[in-house]
Amino acid sequence: MSQPVDDQVPNADGAAEQRAAPRFTLLIRAAKLIVDGESEFLCVIRDASVTGLKIRLFNPLPEHASLAIEMSNGDRYPVEQIWSEGEYVGFRFTGEVDIERLLDESHGAFPKRQVRLRIHLDAILHSGGEAVHVAFQDISQQGACIESDKWLLMNELVRLETEVLPPIYAKVRWRSHPRYGLLFEQTFKLDELARIAAPLQVSDHGDAHSVLGGKLRRP
Repeated sequence: MSQPVDDQVPNADGAAEQRAAPRFTLLIRAAKLIVDGESEFLCVIRDASVTGLKIRLFNPLPEHASLAIEMSNGDRYPVEQIWSEGEYVGFRFTGEVDIERLLDESHGAFPKRQVRLRIHLDAILHSGGEAVHVAFQDISQQGACIESDKWLLMNELVRLETEVLPPIYAKVRWRSHPRYGLLFEQTFKLDELARIAAPLQVSDHGDAHSVLGGKLRRP
């Protein structure tokens, strides 16, 4: 169970000021930072209160007009940046927050689901002796949603190849052609997936980085 802790946060003058609201240590709570309603970056919430939260980012925070934190259950909270120190960033909620709901995550549209990142990534899928082009729609530590013109079988084992990921072996867990849900045979570490996925997000509010073919390389 989360316990209230005292936390020191640097202010604009570099001095530390005591938070008025009690903070709750979350240890490791995966979430994603939504930048300008489009780009999505994995992060870890380290503590939170009714006024704000502290997160760990795995990539530099890009220039932005708006920010929001989205939990694994789909709940989204608009925030504004207050301070940063290394890979840690402090945010203030711009509206009222039910802190118990934020800590619980058993509610919402997707309770107890891993954080999924929308990405734009082409791949080659090997299935039944064929190699076909497919497109990632989202990805998590344990699986992904892809679009494929080829019909895939339930529980079929497939191999995916891209330029930015190691070869992935996965099984088909659900299908609604042309979309398929895959479960990876080997999962990603949170920080590993965060650093891989960041360059695939929409950059400069325009072009998406989509890769296909060529020599495969490990991140």
